[in-house]
Amino acid sequence: MKKILILMSIGALVYLTSCESKKGEEKKEEVRLLVTSPIEKDTIIDKDYVCQIRAISHIELRALEKGYLQKIYVDEGQHIKQGQLMFQIMPMLYQAEQQKAQAEANFAEVEFRNTKALADSNIVSKNELALAKAKLDKAKAELSLASVHLGFTEVRAPFSGIMDHFQVRLGSLVNEGDLMTTLSDNSKMWVYFNVPEAEYLNYQNGLNSNKKEAVKLRMANNQIFDHIGTVETIEADFNNETGNIAFRATFPNPKGLLRHGETGSIVITSPFKSALMIPQKATFEVLEKKYVYVVDKDNVIRSREISIAAELPHIFVVKSGLKKDDKILLEGLRQVHENEKIQYKFMDPGYVISHLSLYAE
Repeated sequence: MKKILILMSIGALVYLTSCESKKGEEKKEEVRLLVTSPIEKDTIIDKDYVCQIRAISHIELRALEKGYLQKIYVDEGQHIKQGQLMFQIMPMLYQAEQQKAQAEANFAEVEFRNTKALADSNIVSKNELALAKAKLDKAKAELSLASVHLGFTEVRAPFSGIMDHFQVRLGSLVNEGDLMTTLSDNSKMWVYFNVPEAEYLNYQNGLNSNKKEAVKLRMANNQIFDHIGTVETIEADFNNETGNIAFRATFPNPKGLLRHGETGSIVITSPFKSALMIPQKATFEVLEKKYVYVVDKDNVIRSREISIAAELPHIFVVKSGLKKDDKILLEGLRQVHENEKIQYKFMDPGYVISHLSLYAE
């Protein structure tokens, strides 16, 4: 009797398990995956390029004469004007040399006048007059040279700009050629960024000779700079190691916000006509190549490699590999396998795109 009860219990358990299994299979068959299609529309793509920001003039100010630094008339970070006196190197030695040269020039001039008077009276020869004139010219040249050396003791701003930190301090002994500070003209900024060869060729092919390319600058705080820049020059050679070429854009900087040495990103806005767009979540990656699952007429999914032309938040612009009417798997990519037949629910691509976290414009 016990054996019969045990056998009946096992039978009931097997029956229940079988029922549960069938229910699970029915449930699995009832699952419908979401499928959509690419959407074709005009859009605008912003592409960022890492850049270096440079002042249009950035120079080192060095001492032209040896001596003790006697006075400093400016401060670090100060905006100074062209010709403004910045440093004074002790001038006493050069003042003495100038005074000596002035005295010699005065003496030579008196001697020349006397010789000229005698030459006019035919008392001395013309050769003596020429010799006196040569002595006067030499004395004047030496006076001019002494004045130049004296002028070198005053370091003046060659252009208007912002001064950097001091490399010397008051009372320091500076030698000829010693670095004193740097000066930057920040009224305009040159911004350098590197462009790959393919994009350079596309840029040159689409270039309008009558109009310069307008670009924006994204600063380090991720904000867009207030003023628009223009691409003005392209360097002559490609970098053989990176395959890039340097572009230079010029930006006005009326408020002086940008400083020499800053970093950021150049933003180039490019229009895409009839761009084919799909959600990024509909793709998967294998060995750095992007794929989608395409659903055929028999509801069988097959992976297909695609090429990406541009990237937007949550959206890819497809360059090749898909057509507008193709059906692609939107969700559940990890739950399916190659050549698997699926049941699906089709979602309108416009609805799908509009309900992503960020709209495509």
